[in-house]
Amino acid sequence: MNPSDRRSSTPPSLNVTDAPPTAGHQRRCTCRTSFIVSHRHRGVRKHWTNKSRVDQITILSQKFVCFKEGFKKKRDCEAKRVHKDIRTGCLAQMIVGRQPNGKYVVTYFEKQHNYALATPRSRHKLPSQRKLSAAQATQIELANQSGIRQKLIFEFMSRQVGGRENVGCTLKDVSNHLSSKRTKEMKEGEAYTLLHYFQSRQSENPSFFYDIQLDAEDQITNIFWADAEMVVDYVCFGDVVSFDTTYRTNKNCRSFAPFVGFNHHRQTVIFGAALLYDETAESFEWLFKTFLKAMCGKKPKTIFTDQDAAMAKAISMVLPDSYHRLCTWHLFQNALKNVNHAFKKSDSFASDLRCCIYDYEYEDEFLNAWESILDKHDLRQNKWMQDLF
Repeated sequence: MNPSDRRSSTPPSLNVTDAPPTAGHQRRCTCRTSFIVSHRHRGVRKHWTNKSRVDQITILSQKFVCFKEGFKKKRDCEAKRVHKDIRTGCLAQMIVGRQPNGKYVVTYFEKQHNYALATPRSRHKLPSQRKLSAAQATQIELANQSGIRQKLIFEFMSRQVGGRENVGCTLKDVSNHLSSKRTKEMKEGEAYTLLHYFQSRQSENPSFFYDIQLDAEDQITNIFWADAEMVVDYVCFGDVVSFDTTYRTNKNCRSFAPFVGFNHHRQTVIFGAALLYDETAESFEWLFKTFLKAMCGKKPKTIFTDQDAAMAKAISMVLPDSYHRLCTWHLFQNALKNVNHAFKKSDSFASDLRCCIYDYEYEDEFLNAWESILDKHDLRQNKWMQDLF
């Protein structure tokens, strides 16, 4: 392998041994590959490359170091995302130099690391061992387009190759690939038009609020906005908020998430809206924090949602003092999915459940009615009913 090749995978045509290279090691193709294979329980990265001044192409020498070499540089300014420092100042390295005959020779090699080996079950998580191939990327995209969840996609890929350690990537790599692909598919014109609209609205009225969340590649993921009227409505009627992500608004199936309430005439009012890339706890946490920022920190006393676990987790973190209640419409929809057999078995189950929700004002009456439903329809062992109350 020519050192100018940046790929970390080993071509099948090369005969690579597990023996580590040594100083004076002469192989036209396999110096770097041998270093990677002999350090497969650790990570490898390129430190510097020295190219010819004549053609700026020919590589004269190259240095490869352990991925834990050195220490993280301290920045004066505050970073957007704080990453854990995993470097330990490891001195393991290999320097390869080009000889007059065109061959590359290992001129210096230090094999000793200053930290413990990665286990065989975890070495596939090292950066140098992770690369999403073109075939895998195509397979992931096709499966995702068919509506298969990311976790199931990764499990299927794992079974194809006999285990997660043989896939060559992790579940996070799959998620990152799909995230980058979707955000890149948003045309530049669409993103520019959206930002230009928000900026023009804000120039007309400084009370117009919008915020955009970017991913690691500075691509748009989540978007929130609220105009001046929405903010005023929230100040007056924001004690109770209903939050819903049922709607899908475009070909990319982004979730449209409105914050809704009622005014003094029992008319629906909107307090804000968002377009979400996904429905993870992280996205919901960003959205709720952004919503509070737009509303000057005022928190709702009660918020109604469906039974989404990620949403509930984010609410407990951002709105711990707000009462979290379930929307009755979503409650009945989820009941149809989780206790459908009860609806089919008994004609009275629907009316019993409706009476339990709507007809009882006092706690004792409600508890007796709930116990009666569990006994009458044999649902005491049903997990969904247990989690519901």
